[in-house]
Amino acid sequence: MNTSAKLYSLSFGNVKTYLFALLFVAGNILLPQLCHLVPLGGPTLLPIYFFTLIAAYKFGLRVGLLTAILSPVINHLLFGMPAAAVLPAILIKSGLLALATAAVARYAKNKVWFGGLLIAVLAYQLIGTGFEWALCGDFHLAAQDFRIGVPGMLLQWLGGYFILRAIANK
Repeated sequence: MNTSAKLYSLSFGNVKTYLFALLFVAGNILLPQLCHLVPLGGPTLLPIYFFTLIAAYKFGLRVGLLTAILSPVINHLLFGMPAAAVLPAILIKSGLLALATAAVARYAKNKVWFGGLLIAVLAYQLIGTGFEWALCGDFHLAAQDFRIGVPGMLLQWLGGYFILRAIANK
């Protein structure tokens, strides 16, 4: 299930890098606010990561990393979510998602790769869980995304795939 796509790799010297990053950060601010209207919406749907995946796949590592770093920090400063105690783990996971997704997109060579998106989501979650375990010292807590966040991982994989297909040639 591959679809041809126009993929970009914007440089830090290009103003579009920052404009697209701000657009995706806005998405990563609004989506968590909507998800937090539902009990356990944040930990279950993992909304803070969604637009990072789209940004990194469509526009490359730099836009992905800017989105990955700015989204949790701005959300924390504006709304206190994510909480300061979990912010380092979320920043690590978000950065890993940008790295994994940009790598998959580069490997896919102008295609939206269904299986590759699953690889990116599982890679950032598995590696990120290891980092989170090292940070908090509690494997049960670190593995929370695998206990209750599977719907969010599915949303990232499937929702990300369908959005990327929809904007494939834009």
